[in-house]
Amino acid sequence: MAMGYDAHRKENIIMRIAKEDVPVKIDVPGATARQKTEFGDVTGYGTMGAEYFSFGAGTDISELLRGLDGDSCQCPHWGYVVKGAITVIYNGGEEETVRTGDLYYWPPGHSVRAEEDTDIVMFSPQKEHGEVMEHILQKVST
Repeated sequence: MAMGYDAHRKENIIMRIAKEDVPVKIDVPGATARQKTEFGDVTGYGTMGAEYFSFGAGTDISELLRGLDGDSCQCPHWGYVVKGAITVIYNGGEEETVRTGDLYYWPPGHSVRAEEDTDIVMFSPQKEHGEVMEHILQKVST
């Protein structure tokens, strides 16, 4: 690994990586392609959904996840921070903050808190995340 490498790891899985740390696979005039392999595992999941979330500064969804297994989101997510900063809180209490331009992978067993106004793009197993979103909708409608 080069000095300054800023990938966050949990159990030998990269969880967050800044754009400039994603290895360049193709670099030709007019196009650069960066690729990070082994960025989470999709084994056992079916259809993926694509999501765009906007969070206001200070938004914490922890209370909205109460009642789910482990009182947390049990769906993995892969995504990109368009702008802002968001902190993921894992069931074990570990936290990490992803910021504008970072790619991320969040394994099952987490919650999130927006540190500032934040927009993220996320890809998630459709069925599993649909169940989490339905749970949240029920919480906010009561």
